[in-house]
Amino acid sequence: MPALDLLSPAKLNLFLHINGRRPDGYHELQTVFQLLDYGDQLRFTPRNDDRIQLTPSLPGVPDAENLIVRAARLLQPHARTAAGIDIELTKRLPMGGGLGGGSSNAATTLVALNYLWQCQLDRSQLLQLGVTLGADVPVFIGARSAWAEGIGEQLQAIELPEKWFVVINPDCQVSTAEIFSNKSLTRDAPRIKVAAFLEHGGENSCQQLVRKLYPLVDKALNWLEQTAGNSRMTGTGASVFSVLSSREEATQVLMKAPKDLPGFIAKGINQSKLSELLQ
Repeated sequence: MPALDLLSPAKLNLFLHINGRRPDGYHELQTVFQLLDYGDQLRFTPRNDDRIQLTPSLPGVPDAENLIVRAARLLQPHARTAAGIDIELTKRLPMGGGLGGGSSNAATTLVALNYLWQCQLDRSQLLQLGVTLGADVPVFIGARSAWAEGIGEQLQAIELPEKWFVVINPDCQVSTAEIFSNKSLTRDAPRIKVAAFLEHGGENSCQQLVRKLYPLVDKALNWLEQTAGNSRMTGTGASVFSVLSSREEATQVLMKAPKDLPGFIAKGINQSKLSELLQ
C-alpha cells in the first residue's frame, strides 16, 4: 500500500466541569470536545517486516513510551498483513498544552493501522483499545466533536457552530495529574444539560487553580481577555483560547500576540477526516 498522510487534530475543551471524585480516584466530569482543523501530521509507510519505526523521537520520551508506538504495538496482534510501519511525525502541538496531541496521535495511529494492516476492527473495538491508552483517545477515534461525561469516556456527538479560535500556547507544561490531585481543586461544579451549555456556556473548574500555579497561563489569559475577550483555558492547560466569528478576526488577534505567547488560529470542525477510514 502507498503511504498514508493524516492530520492528527487538536481539541479544545469548550468548558470543563469537575462534578465530583469517585472512590477509585477518578473524577466525574462534563465537557465538550471541540475538534480543530489544525494539529500534528502523521505519515504512515507500510514495511514488509514487523518493525515499528517512529521518526523523529520526541525529546524526553523513549519510543517505547510514546503513545504512537504503544498504539501500533497494541494493534499488531490483529494485523492480517505484514505488520510493520514507518511513522513520520510532524509535531505542531505543544506537549502538556491541553490540546490532546498525544491522545490524538494514538487515535490516528489506531485508525490508520487498522486500515493499512487490514485488521477489520470496528469502531467499538477500536474504542476499547483506545481507552486503555488514555481517557481522551476515544473522542479522536470517534472523529466527531462531542459532549462527554463520566471520566470523559461517555461520548455523545454534538453539532457546534464552526467558529474560529485563537489558541495561545504559554511556554510551560501543566501536569494533569498534579492538578487533579491538588487539594485546592474545585470538585463540586453543577451538572448541566447540553441545551444549557449551548445557551449559556460553562466554566473550567481547573482554570483558577492553574492560574495560581502557573504565572504564564495567568498572563496568557489576561492578555487574551483584554485583546479578544471570551478567553478560557482548555483542559488542565496550559493552552488558552478565544472564540471569534471569522478567520480575519482571529488572524488580527494573533498578530498582536507578544513574542513569549506564541499560538495559532484554527477553525472548529464537527467531524475529522479519520471518519472516512472507519466506514
